Amino acid sequence: MEIRPIKNMEDYDKALERLELIFDAKKGTEEGDELEILTILIDTYEKENFPIDFPDPIEAVKFRMEQLNMKQKDLAATIGFKSRVSEVLNKKRKLTLDMIRKLHEELNIPTNILIKEYQIVE
Repeated sequence: MEIRPIKNMEDYDKALERLELIFDAKKGTEEGDELEILTILIDTYEKENFPIDFPDPIEAVKFRMEQLNMKQKDLAATIGFKSRVSEVLNKKRKLTLDMIRKLHEELNIPTNILIKEYQIVE
């Protein structure tokens, strides 16, 4: 087992190649230990070099609605009147704390996504 830190894209590519080769290694074996360590190194490198930002809150709501086959009118019970739903989804009105709580509870959207700042369209 020869494990080194991942310092650049070349190291990263080599680590991914090795990971692919030993992917089915059994736990408790030398290759299994190597797999576990390599996975941690790759994950750390990816988090540092390829961070993924949270999506826009309104786009997240629209995506979740699509997943649940919901229409704007279906969201009225959560957000308020149909007109308010339209204003929120068209970014003419910001989400309130109460709306965020309800969207989190009823649509299971993480609050850290819903509280992200976004611009209002005028």
